[in-house]
Amino acid sequence: MAETLADILVTSGVLTLEQRDKAQKVASQTKCQFSEAAVKLGFTKEEDIAIALSKQYGVPYASRDNKILKAEKGQNLEKILPESFARQNFILPLFQDNNVLAVAMSEPDNMLLLDNVKMLTGLEVQAFISTKTQIIKAIDEFYLGGSVIDRTLDSKNASEEVEEAVQAGDERLNLDQVAADAQGAQVVSLVNAILKQSIQERASDIHIEKYDERINIRFRIDGVLYERTPPPKQMFNGIVSRLKILSKLDIAERRLPQDGQFSIKVQNRVIDLRVSICPCVFGEKVVMRLLDKGAVELDINKVGLDPRQRDDIIEAANRPHGLFFMTGPTGSGKTTTLGAILNTIKNPEINIMTIEDPVELKIEGINQVQVRAAIGLTFASALRSFLRQDPDVILVGEVRDQETAQTCLRAALTGHLVISTLHTNDALSCVVRLIDMGIEPFMLANSLQLAAAQRLVRLLCPHCKKPAKVPLELAQTVVKEALIESAPDPASVVFYEARGCDKCSRTGYSGRKAIYEVYKLNGAMREIIYRYGGDIGRLRAAAEEAGMWTMRASGFRKVINGLTTIEEVMSVTVSD
Repeated sequence: MAETLADILVTSGVLTLEQRDKAQKVASQTKCQFSEAAVKLGFTKEEDIAIALSKQYGVPYASRDNKILKAEKGQNLEKILPESFARQNFILPLFQDNNVLAVAMSEPDNMLLLDNVKMLTGLEVQAFISTKTQIIKAIDEFYLGGSVIDRTLDSKNASEEVEEAVQAGDERLNLDQVAADAQGAQVVSLVNAILKQSIQERASDIHIEKYDERINIRFRIDGVLYERTPPPKQMFNGIVSRLKILSKLDIAERRLPQDGQFSIKVQNRVIDLRVSICPCVFGEKVVMRLLDKGAVELDINKVGLDPRQRDDIIEAANRPHGLFFMTGPTGSGKTTTLGAILNTIKNPEINIMTIEDPVELKIEGINQVQVRAAIGLTFASALRSFLRQDPDVILVGEVRDQETAQTCLRAALTGHLVISTLHTNDALSCVVRLIDMGIEPFMLANSLQLAAAQRLVRLLCPHCKKPAKVPLELAQTVVKEALIESAPDPASVVFYEARGCDKCSRTGYSGRKAIYEVYKLNGAMREIIYRYGGDIGRLRAAAEEAGMWTMRASGFRKVINGLTTIEEVMSVTVSD
């Protein structure tokens, strides 16, 4: 007796006996297929079902991972099997070999469909099995031409050679040729395609770099870099020149770094791009930071703060004077959090002024100034000017030097609330950094109101996340370190793992959220700063005694809530 699909899934360890029985019961009650019920209940995913069916029917499994789910080019398969038929029946032509047509389908036992394909094409049919989701995406790529970049490179102009603006060993620069390359139809189309695809994939950064024999294009999505289809090497100089023209940079300068920016409009969304160009050994490297104004939520309730952390931050931000520092590395979301804070406290009764480099989020009702170091407009000089502008709240984009730190301190001591950022590993390290910059401990103890730090963790894709088997000892550690007042039983907590599906580009994650540590200074902590300076151990012990918690505890709370994984939190935090 042949094994059933349910038996195969149990034997292969995909389902437990309890899950199998429950799925069979639901399938019977709702009159749907067993595979549908198992997927809807979250016990398995489409790929597991397809692999099991492959074993059941002895049919090869085709997927994007094993490189089989891809239609061969140059065989006129789109004419042999029309797009309308393929979409209606969830079937993709793979290749033709003599009188046999290989097709991928989600139901290899559908004899009626196989007979229809045979009648339509006049060919014998060899079935491969895949999932509906993957087949739909493969149909889009085959009949519509794939990604935006792929379609642009495959267009009729892609074969046209683009001459290098500077030939090997030739230091003379033909500016007419450079400008012509930058304005060429193929280069313009390719740059537009790169930008469009990066926006579609929610990329935060685009990297374009040249090596000896190739060009590399990478998109940073949810904090991780992924390679994308590169253009021919001959197009590199044209692409860089095009981006320089858009950013109003000097196309003739190839020896020095340059920074610029420009904006594009896509589907009524304004996207700002910050462009950084750096000369490397094989050519200039371009990095573009994308800021989608419409995707940034300046809501203090939605950035990822726990209720107590949010209340402490709002209380500190509403104080009439003092210092407030947000710390973390570049790209950790500090600007978004500070924007949400200012958006929360702004009102017609107070004057808020900011000095930033650059101004990324333009907020109505707040006076924002852009640093221009070339003409002497620095953080310190702007801050001195602000003190004559009758401010109530001052935001300084970053404290980088002693002059800026001392000016911030004087402003805080003379009746202003000063909010700023520092690049430190954790929140309390800002005390050490400021003292190293020359700030007297007794003055810092009197003025510092709150120190916070943040990191970004990737959120699990809601479409494919799956319960994970976590050792009880690890579960106990997570619950213990989360420092939850009414802690749940570790054995009852459901932990999840990232699996990957088409909706999350097979990464298992979709979007990011911040985790925080927020330390509101109390009397004991001020006494430690005054007496011991930057003694981080004493400060952290006093904070823990007051019920405050670390960034890892904040991350583990999100793990317990099913938002992310233990591995993701541990990768961006350090243990005490």
